[in-house]
Amino acid sequence: MTIEVVPMHPSLGAEIRGVDLRQPQDEATVKAIRDAFDKNVIVVFRGQDISEAEQLRAAEYFGKVAYRRRPLNGVGPGGDYDTPFMMVTNIIRDGKAIGAFGDGEMWFHHDTSYYAEPHRATLLYSMVLTSWGGETCFSNMYAAYDNIPRPLRDKLEGRRVLQMHDYKRRERLNVETADLSRIRHNWQPIFITHPATGKKALFSSRLMSARIEGLSHEESEAALEQLFDISEDPSIVYEHQWKLGDLVVWDNWCSIHARKDFPRDEDRLMRRLTVEGQAMQF
Repeated sequence: MTIEVVPMHPSLGAEIRGVDLRQPQDEATVKAIRDAFDKNVIVVFRGQDISEAEQLRAAEYFGKVAYRRRPLNGVGPGGDYDTPFMMVTNIIRDGKAIGAFGDGEMWFHHDTSYYAEPHRATLLYSMVLTSWGGETCFSNMYAAYDNIPRPLRDKLEGRRVLQMHDYKRRERLNVETADLSRIRHNWQPIFITHPATGKKALFSSRLMSARIEGLSHEESEAALEQLFDISEDPSIVYEHQWKLGDLVVWDNWCSIHARKDFPRDEDRLMRRLTVEGQAMQF
């Protein structure tokens, strides 16, 4: 099978054409997909009509599929945790949500940055879409790192940042008052060296980064606000306009993503998988 890799934005993102994910891919095709992924940070497969089993097989091209974790101390969305799948949806059946992260806007974040070993990749497959909105924006964190002014980069080099999440979508937690025993959290390098590419990337986000190690509260907040603005610079952001049958795969270590608003009275359904990761290194 001959595939075509078509860039979608100057900073990141490429569409992979000529691949039918209903079929197993040969070794050469899988390597080409992985190479495109490492180079472009995000890859998109359009017009796919895939089952759960076929999405699982596609995820295995990128690594070992991660199974979901139960909420910490009961905090967080419930569901069947004997599965690697998460339904990202606002659909309610019999008065109960069938998935997670249902409605509205969600700020920029890395998935599972609050785990000791953040997941390498996320695969999101569109099944039901609203009439407008719901775009997913992706930012290139290699480029964000490169864009940090040298004095700030030198000040933060070798420091860690506290990543935490309690399933809010548009609100930073107050680290001064939060009960960390009830919230998933981990200290991570604020600048990482990507294990696969060897490139440096910024590893912070507006939604989940709470405090920089070794700085006063005021210094930390000022530095984080500057990093958030740099990481959300429109020049390094690709906005994905979803179509039915899109499978989007993003490198969770060197990108952040956000979701735009959409109609609350219309159904939206996405099927999500993640790929296991490893501890982040400076």
